Amino acid sequence: MINTLLQGILLGGYYAVIACGLSFMFSVMRIINLAHGSLAVAAAYGLWLLASKFGISPFAGLLIVLPVMAAFGWLLQRFVLERSARGGTLLPILTTFGLSIVIDNLLFEQFGADTRSLAPFIGNLSYASWQLPGHIFVGKLAVMMMATAIIILGGLQFFLSRFALGRAIRATAEDPDTAGLVGIDARRVNATATAITMVTIGIAGAFLAMRATFSAYAGAPQLLFAFETAVIGGAGSLWGTLVGGIILGLAQSLGAQLHPQGFLIGGHVVFLLVVFLRLFRSGMPAFGKIRAFLRSPA
Repeated sequence: MINTLLQGILLGGYYAVIACGLSFMFSVMRIINLAHGSLAVAAAYGLWLLASKFGISPFAGLLIVLPVMAAFGWLLQRFVLERSARGGTLLPILTTFGLSIVIDNLLFEQFGADTRSLAPFIGNLSYASWQLPGHIFVGKLAVMMMATAIIILGGLQFFLSRFALGRAIRATAEDPDTAGLVGIDARRVNATATAITMVTIGIAGAFLAMRATFSAYAGAPQLLFAFETAVIGGAGSLWGTLVGGIILGLAQSLGAQLHPQGFLIGGHVVFLLVVFLRLFRSGMPAFGKIRAFLRSPA
């Protein structure tokens, strides 16, 4: 049982990494990026190409892929998301949904349906582990992902709190019009925030390719895991993202012990319970009637 709990906690580190960009983008621009998973897969393919065609280590390849992802994020915000946001809250969601379809089909056209992995290019890191007392094994890659999650989330929190640009991002997220009155360029701030988001997505794509196989249409499941993690931890909360990832990882690990298909079902059940409880506590009319009924005498 201890080993199962430990594996679930470490799995939460991966979910925190992949959900970080989704949560950060929502907290800054109130945009749910439905292309999140597809962009992570695109970054994974970029690292795989560098490793397989040019012999560049995936870790060294990040020095190439992450700046490309940041530049793409800047352009995406300036020329797509910023314009779509003028049409209301729904249009950016539809825009990113269309972008995910385009990315998935382009990847499929270029690479086909074959699965790929970065595991052959990182030595034994994908399966190596440390043995702890009590016959408990801790994967080295899993520990690396948890440490990366803490560093990314802590770094973003420090950046938002201590740097002028970070404070400008927070101010723009709260009230872009008022922020503009004090000289903050909301367009530049949002473009920078999107670039930062794309860097975190690129790191998530690297871990996706290192820990498992991926294909052109692998983005949808990653988006689902990221979305569940962000919602469980509280959308827009950075440290809540880590908590949400750990809860989701624990639910999946415990579910897998109960039933062969419990890995996914356990996570989905916990996600639905969290959503139901938040709706129940939010005071929505329908749930208010349910509460009144439950409290009424028989």
